[in-house]
Amino acid sequence: MTVSNETLSGERRDLLQTLAKHRGFLRQTVRGLDDEQAARRTTVSELTLGGLIKHVATTESLWMGFATGGADAMRLEPEDWAGQHRMGEGETLAGLLEGYEQVAARTDELVATLPDLDASHELPKAPWFEPGARWSVRRVLLHVIAETAQHAGHADIIREALDGAKTMG
Repeated sequence: MTVSNETLSGERRDLLQTLAKHRGFLRQTVRGLDDEQAARRTTVSELTLGGLIKHVATTESLWMGFATGGADAMRLEPEDWAGQHRMGEGETLAGLLEGYEQVAARTDELVATLPDLDASHELPKAPWFEPGARWSVRRVLLHVIAETAQHAGHADIIREALDGAKTMG
């Protein structure tokens, strides 16, 4: 099922349109780049444009898993945190963008079909979450929107340092 924002109304449409806008900014930032450019660090940070696409897709997927399955749905094997912001051996920008599109489509369908945006789960145990705190699906979506917007801004800085292109300014 493909979700069209025109078929939704109210809050769900607004949330998905806002998320789509920030996803679009992020995708626009990598337009016209080759794999080498997408993998290049342009600042002292570990962030790369391809790595940001990978990170945002992974983050959105994990949080939407939480929205439907709680903290247990977010469990991952320990990973290289710096490495998740870089393109790995054999990864391509086209492949990362395709994966991001698949995550976005699943999120959009989920938001359109979930019976209740107020449904909530206890957050995973982590030092940055208050013990026992709960987030609703709505709060998860707001977090995903904020995460995507923040990283679209990071991507804009990296792109400008790469070749002078300003995608958001």
